[in-house]
Amino acid sequence: MSDPSPLLAGVKILALVAGIMTGAAYFVLLERRMAAWVQDRRGPNRVGIPLTKIRLFGLGQPLADGLKMILKEEYTPGHVNRRLFLLAPIVIMAAALAIFAVIPFGSSLPPIPALGIDEPIDLIVAPQVDVGLLYVFALSSVAVYGVILGGWASNNKYSFLGGLRSSAQMIAYELPLGLGILGIVLAGSSLGLNDIIDRQAASGVWFLMAQPLGFVVFLIAAFAEAARLPFDLPEAEQELIGGYHTEYAGIKLVLFLTAEFIHMITASFLITILFLGGWHFWGLTGSPDAEITWPLALIRIVVLNTKIFCVILFFMLARWTWPRFRFDQLMTLAWKVMLPLGIVNLVSVAILREILHPTHLGGSLGSGGSLFLECLIGWAVAIGSWAFVAWIGPLVADNRPRLDIHPREVDPQI
Repeated sequence: MSDPSPLLAGVKILALVAGIMTGAAYFVLLERRMAAWVQDRRGPNRVGIPLTKIRLFGLGQPLADGLKMILKEEYTPGHVNRRLFLLAPIVIMAAALAIFAVIPFGSSLPPIPALGIDEPIDLIVAPQVDVGLLYVFALSSVAVYGVILGGWASNNKYSFLGGLRSSAQMIAYELPLGLGILGIVLAGSSLGLNDIIDRQAASGVWFLMAQPLGFVVFLIAAFAEAARLPFDLPEAEQELIGGYHTEYAGIKLVLFLTAEFIHMITASFLITILFLGGWHFWGLTGSPDAEITWPLALIRIVVLNTKIFCVILFFMLARWTWPRFRFDQLMTLAWKVMLPLGIVNLVSVAILREILHPTHLGGSLGSGGSLFLECLIGWAVAIGSWAFVAWIGPLVADNRPRLDIHPREVDPQI
């Protein structure tokens, strides 16, 4: 095979899309089972092999749900802006899938001479992109347009309010999300996701240990960006019926809901790669410079996906644990808590990187001493920041109605 790269790219894309879509379908089943476990009831457990009595613990449920949605009537309300109405789910789904072009799903595979492949195979669709984080941020911002288009084109008050909420929420939480990542960029000296994993594997210290404050800021912002409970204000069914996708049904609704679930999977990938060492695990995965063999490559794939699975389980458990915020509390958390904490994390990491440079204090401490001091100061900054936020913030949020205020004093247009 003279030039295997186009074929390899095609195989990677097919495997990635198939894996993501299948994973999203079965993660929905897993979340329904977890919701049943939290609420002390039985989840979906009956659908198995069609035309038989074999249930297979309900593993046929995603297939049944998918067929049901695909076979539904493709109905478009007459009062909508048809072009934008159809474009919105396509935009959000395309952006959700295109992000994975620069996200590694392993380290690499050994060469396969029988297929004419004499170089190791990078387990990433676009391995030559050195600014992967910028690419991820750019496409995650494009997803906002899909939500806004869906809310605006529906020509419905509930959908319009959902679109407004979503745009305000995603824009507000992109700032702390970026500040959480900037600390990783400073510590890893790269915008490439593979380089960040290699940096953690080479030192043996995951960035969670050195930047716990950045991890918390990024985690909470990722919840909000994925619109997961307790941050699912754009589609709060008790208030907005379905929010920005109230008027959608059939395959168009499936695209919206699947893209939302893929956002959670993307956030889990990024949390694992940026803060949890990616495919690295002590004593199992070796150093970044180790010779790639099939057992080592498979172990790294298993380690990476196990971490991602655990993060997804945390996302699901959080959904059925915390109640939904009010919208004013959501915005207060973003602008008054997460944004300052992100700035504190970025400034502290920048100062530490300068102090611990080999030409300054780092030269006398050595690499081991520098890493220990970086982790120690990182935890001290995190604990101090959390304690300060807890001290200045109210312990109780008063949600009782203000009977002493007339509605016209709050909004003269009432």
